[in-house]
Amino acid sequence: MSDDILNAIETRLGLSRRSFMQFCAAMAATMGLPAGAEAEIANAIVSGKRPPVIWLHFLECTGCTESMLRAEHPALDKLILEVISLDYHETLFAASGHQAEAARKSAMAANKGKYVLVVEGAISTKDGGIYCKVGGQTSLDLVKECAADAAAVIAIGSCAAWGGMPSSAPNPTGAVGVAEIIKDKPVVNIPGCPPSPYNFLSTVVHYLTFGVLPDLDDKGRPKFAYGRIIHENCERRPHFDAGRFAQEFGDEGHRKGYCLYKLGCKGPETFANCPSILFNDVGGGSWPVGTGHPCIGCSEKGIGFTKPIHALADPLYITPPESYPRIVEEQGQGVTLGSAATVAVIGGLAVGAGLRVARNLGKSKPEDTSIGKE
Repeated sequence: MSDDILNAIETRLGLSRRSFMQFCAAMAATMGLPAGAEAEIANAIVSGKRPPVIWLHFLECTGCTESMLRAEHPALDKLILEVISLDYHETLFAASGHQAEAARKSAMAANKGKYVLVVEGAISTKDGGIYCKVGGQTSLDLVKECAADAAAVIAIGSCAAWGGMPSSAPNPTGAVGVAEIIKDKPVVNIPGCPPSPYNFLSTVVHYLTFGVLPDLDDKGRPKFAYGRIIHENCERRPHFDAGRFAQEFGDEGHRKGYCLYKLGCKGPETFANCPSILFNDVGGGSWPVGTGHPCIGCSEKGIGFTKPIHALADPLYITPPESYPRIVEEQGQGVTLGSAATVAVIGGLAVGAGLRVARNLGKSKPEDTSIGKE
């Protein structure tokens, strides 16, 4: 990349060359692209062809936007808004009311067939969708209107992807995901509560760089982010394999970082890249399991907000034996897995020897034929 382009980046974005190229390399790595792809990403970003984005809010908590606002490598105002042209976003807009809605319609008309529609939140369908309205329009009508001329549709967060929390039983508003409403074009689902902002940004950067959306799985999720189960990359996986489990919150195993499977962790049946990409850049990043809370499977339809948090996961590849004993580390209060096995072996030998002695004692002695016997 030429010095002129890198100088322009420093001037326009206020980023050092190093920080910018690190960002491009991180995007390429996140998407699993081959070596050299970071240069293509960099060229696409500095070309100035930012896709216009219309961002809608429906039945949700705004957590996905909050997650975006906490992206620090680089900061949102330094690059994310330079990657996309955020033409409508209720939470971040300075305008409100009629001005905001006029801006949305103007942006859609000026970028017909070119803008990316991002939907945050589930869609209300019951009673014609009257339980969620923005600017006098129902969420049902709004999403159809805005999707009609969109170049791509992205459902960010579990609520938009498949209904999430609003669709939990008894679902009084008839909440559904975007893909249940928009049937005439692909919908990219980026579930999570909230999802990593980099999964969203990587999807947009892929579209910006290559002109197409990334490969999707059978649930409409980008394979680069949802191609493997959490269990495979979890830092507690060795404890799972060794049979070391926390049994209760705050017990010895929990304090020592043992596997949270028996506390209801859904990592063994949930597809996401949480343990490898982490959240909260400040402080080095973290994620729920890393801080001691079981994964609730928020990125999986039918698991997150549906399956009770305490219910055991159904591991896709392996189920730990029920014979694993409770591990008690304190002296004199129990036995470890290894000592239990040793005791079992010794006990088995002892029982076997005892049975052999008993059999021998029970045998009849042969008749004595020695001299002197009459």
